[in-house]
Amino acid sequence: MQTITLPQIQIDNSILVSLKSSSEELAYKMKLYTAITLYQKRQLSLGKSAQFLNMDRLSFIELLRQDNIPIFDYSDREMSEVFDDADDLVDILK
Repeated sequence: MQTITLPQIQIDNSILVSLKSSSEELAYKMKLYTAITLYQKRQLSLGKSAQFLNMDRLSFIELLRQDNIPIFDYSDREMSEVFDDADDLVDILK
């Protein structure tokens, strides 16, 4: 797998002091929040979000669970389609 290095982000040291965080901890949190946000916005799959954090899918699912972030977040329209498809399948199997 080929990797790239993104440009460095410069922040004022007072941010770290306010967060009571080291630069390494903040960098990890930024990467974590980015992975979660990209997953929630459906820009990355669950697997790719886990890969972004160098973890397996089950670990990423557990991380989401711990923060009460839904793994499946379907809209009302999407849920309606799922139920319609299930009803159609039941009719076919009768």
